[in-house]
Amino acid sequence: MSALTEKDRPIVQLLLATGTCPRCVLRFCSVGSQMLYRHPHKALMQDLQEFLQSSEEEEGTASLDVADPPCKRIRLEHGEGGADDVTHNGATPQPPADGNAAPESSPAKVCNVCLGVLQEFCEADFVKKVCQKVNSADYQFTSFVFSVSLPPQLSVRERAAWLGVKQQIRNLGLPMAKDDIVQLKEAYKWIIHPQLSEELGVPADGKSLFEVSVVFAHPETDEECHFLATACPDCFKPAKNKQSVFTRMAVIKALEKIKDEDFLKHFPCPPSSPKNLCDALEIQCNNGAVFVAGRYNKYSRNLPQTPWIIDGERKLESSVEELISEHLMAEFKADSFNFSSSGREDVDVRTLGNGRPFAIELVNPRRIRFTAQEMKRLQQAINDSSDKIQVRDLQLVTRSAIGRMKEGEEEKTKTYSALIWTDKAIQREDIAFLDDIKELKLDQKTPLRVLHRRPLAVRCRLIHTMKSEYIDEHHFRLHLKTQAGTYIKEFVHGDFGRTKPNIGSLLNRTADILELDVESVDVDWPPSLAD
Repeated sequence: MSALTEKDRPIVQLLLATGTCPRCVLRFCSVGSQMLYRHPHKALMQDLQEFLQSSEEEEGTASLDVADPPCKRIRLEHGEGGADDVTHNGATPQPPADGNAAPESSPAKVCNVCLGVLQEFCEADFVKKVCQKVNSADYQFTSFVFSVSLPPQLSVRERAAWLGVKQQIRNLGLPMAKDDIVQLKEAYKWIIHPQLSEELGVPADGKSLFEVSVVFAHPETDEECHFLATACPDCFKPAKNKQSVFTRMAVIKALEKIKDEDFLKHFPCPPSSPKNLCDALEIQCNNGAVFVAGRYNKYSRNLPQTPWIIDGERKLESSVEELISEHLMAEFKADSFNFSSSGREDVDVRTLGNGRPFAIELVNPRRIRFTAQEMKRLQQAINDSSDKIQVRDLQLVTRSAIGRMKEGEEEKTKTYSALIWTDKAIQREDIAFLDDIKELKLDQKTPLRVLHRRPLAVRCRLIHTMKSEYIDEHHFRLHLKTQAGTYIKEFVHGDFGRTKPNIGSLLNRTADILELDVESVDVDWPPSLAD
């Protein structure tokens, strides 16, 4: 049972007298009733005024009783000792002369603690503005999570108001029973969630992937945090992706360190009433990422897996990644994407057989629901758009499932077909012995061709099996099953002795590779789909 009692009277008295809104008064009295915060501003003000005017001898509680679950709190005390009973200018905060008189509050007056967040921004007009933004963005969603970003100076004002409350209670010789309040964000969500749910027609859900966020700012009081940088310089360090060092977390950290008496030297207690409300700088929507997986075949020897750009200059007009993603981006209406795959092939290497597993993360998609038939039509659209690639088993997957693809990248085997040239003439019997070699161990120093993007190291790899296919005196085809991560081209020509042994050293002649195909990537993911 959450209620106002006689011990709350001086808190209500002081806060209303110094320009605090009714909902913030409830917060400072640790009222945990969600329903109370949803009452209209005028009704709450009237209830508080009636509470103050009621007889002090009257037992029981005011008519603010509502049963509700316990609320979340934010601790404002950081030590055993309290502040001296003085403000920044040496005065003690005083209630009105008449101990029980309720001050008249103008509806236009901006709260000196929440800066209007629990006033105008709880009204139906603002809720409709948020919902119009959501609906115009054209997202698919079945629930939502609401987040709010508040100006960091609100924490400073909250501290100042609470110090005033502590001083007043001590002056009256009353016991200090509470040292926590209901979080502003929590109270705001209690008020906003039901209104948003009703307007959007879907429930609020803390686990929802669709986020509606509001960013508040209050330029008039932006500099109120700055004194903390002098008092606690260690708390304010520049960060690469932060425009200001005065972040909410940095301010909270500094407020935990600064002593009450030092705080009061720099900031008014109680905080002064601002002239203007907060600004709702941004109303944003964001859908959680959607993941699409499949397998691709690559039939061109002039197509990179990802865009080939060197020193800002594009070398080839397209890539596997782009041929697939452009269709997915259009259908899912996403902001951007991230492409990953189980290994990669060189630009001049084909990928045949059942293809190479890939996954694409679609960031902030507007559309998220696709039937199996729609995914099949999307797959067909990709395949009809180019003769350089084909896609199969296109499906929606979870983020965690993608881990199976990356796990198999180094653990599984791969099968290749290589067309090889030799400088000296060969006969069938010259290459027949290759078929008998099993589990051949290689030492491969990082190839010269990738040394600019890979660290120098010697990697041990296995050639599990080989099968030769004689073509003519200078050409033969070699089918290989290898450990994932083996550099096949270097195994053929030796890379100036950086891969040992190699086909050239095994045949005792110069060998080079003319063509290479990936025949299979033995990763059993994603699941095969029926045609």
